[in-house]
Amino acid sequence: MANGELPMTNGQWYRELTRYHWFVLAVAALGWLFDTMDQQLFNLARIPAMNELLTGPHGDLPAKGEVDRYAGITTAVFLIGWASGGLFFGMLGDRIGRARTMMLTILAYSTCTGLSALSTSVWDFCAYRFLTGLGVGGEFAVGVALVAEVMPHSARPFALGLLQALSAVGNIIAALISIGLGHLEEGGVLGQWQLMGVTLTAWRAMFVVGTLPALLALVIRRRLKEPERWQAAVESSTDEEEMMIEGHVVRPASHKAGSYRELFGDPRWRRRAIVGLIMATSGVVGVWGIGFFSIDLNRSVFRKVFEQEARDNGWATWDRNVLRLLLSDPQGLDQWAGTLRPSQLLNSSQESADAQPILATMVVLHDQSQPITVDSVLVQLDHEGQSADERQHRRAYLSGTADQTDRGKLVSQITSRSKEINGRLTRWAGYTSMMLNFGAFFGIYGFSMLTHRIGRRPTFAISFVAAGLSTALVFWRLNDISDVFWMIPLMGFCLLSLFGGYAIYFPELFPTRLRSTGTSFCYNVGRFIAASGPFTLGVLTSEVFAAYPEPMRLAGVSMCSVFLLGLLVLPFAPETRGKALLE
Repeated sequence: MANGELPMTNGQWYRELTRYHWFVLAVAALGWLFDTMDQQLFNLARIPAMNELLTGPHGDLPAKGEVDRYAGITTAVFLIGWASGGLFFGMLGDRIGRARTMMLTILAYSTCTGLSALSTSVWDFCAYRFLTGLGVGGEFAVGVALVAEVMPHSARPFALGLLQALSAVGNIIAALISIGLGHLEEGGVLGQWQLMGVTLTAWRAMFVVGTLPALLALVIRRRLKEPERWQAAVESSTDEEEMMIEGHVVRPASHKAGSYRELFGDPRWRRRAIVGLIMATSGVVGVWGIGFFSIDLNRSVFRKVFEQEARDNGWATWDRNVLRLLLSDPQGLDQWAGTLRPSQLLNSSQESADAQPILATMVVLHDQSQPITVDSVLVQLDHEGQSADERQHRRAYLSGTADQTDRGKLVSQITSRSKEINGRLTRWAGYTSMMLNFGAFFGIYGFSMLTHRIGRRPTFAISFVAAGLSTALVFWRLNDISDVFWMIPLMGFCLLSLFGGYAIYFPELFPTRLRSTGTSFCYNVGRFIAASGPFTLGVLTSEVFAAYPEPMRLAGVSMCSVFLLGLLVLPFAPETRGKALLE
């Protein structure tokens, strides 16, 4: 057998684990599970949060594309915080220990997640998400380093694969939270309570629940020990004498644990760090810049379905009636200002004739003390390229008397309909997330099984191709609720399988004293680059493809080319299958 290689396990790797091995795996898995739960809560809450935080004080709607653009900005800020925290806590994990650093990261991300619930503007929301990202970014590197160093050699890839696969459970828990809160929102329960001056809506409640992982930090502080391998590496860093290794002079100072200077000063580690960085960037942009935005795409698909059901039930007439009543008595805007908002009306269609912008225009005219008539509203809504038929359709929609004149009943019907639709959207966002992560669980663990048989590089090659094709399929062809049941799990399987590979592969690239630092560099610096992904998707959606009916679809398909980046760098990646961890 070649030097440094280990015999392959017969598949019953779990028989080698002691009770303490299982405890370490459980703690690391829970830390990463709750970490991913926080990430997914953000994905589920992002669009509702932007809709609320960007809505004006009188209910005036955000400009077209503004919600998507700011959703991309907040995601980019979160990823920048993630990358920054990963670099800092990754280095800290090599210096002060895996267990202590893990405790700090969990406290950081759980506390700042709770603060996100108190946001009153986009910018303080961004600030809280940046601080949350600091903790989220550090947890992964110290967690996988801890498991890699404690587990028996032959059990290591399977334990790391299981750790990453269980992260999908965190996403599923977030989905279940979303589903439960969706039921409460649909029933009108949420929105009645105040939390430190803000109304506790569904998206805020998600972040409140996200504070619970802080309890895990208590367990870590009391029972988790530092790996013997790490302790030995730290002690040896002060005792080594100058020596020659592969033609390079290695001095004690360069052996300092958690040293970025050594990581980039030694050609061996520098090359591996750069290769790992490019591989991670491809997958992270794919997930955070494209894949997780499929939840937002599904929201738009589901909203069309749910609103069409409302029209089929004859509920669109409520919007027309309330607009006609306001034209006959504009003072009703004062009475309904705190109850009726443009976003509660149905989106544009042949039946609703731009009900939302019509009400928003009325609110603006009223605030400016201008007359509110059919003509004054139509003038404000005129735009370049509109047809005479379009304007005439709006006029016919607004002219005439209301079929229903009970103002209180109308407003109650519209607000109840809005709560029902939003509650269903929240629930279905949860269902979508669950299906994506059921696929992810099997994809992540499937990667560990396949890489054990055919090696790291071939498995990564298969995963990059599958991730690109499946993600493009979702953005191009998902048009109905029935598509969600097979397209989303397929995308989750292919796309998230890459992250099972990262958990196995990155710790194998670096020696013990640089393991947390190197792993964190690969996984988290990629997020600085990946932070441009959500922003790019937002720009493509709101500007480049804005003229198309569904610009997010074209933007998502275009960005799937990022997976080619991972394929191109694979020839430079070392094969580590069957080899012992570097000391």
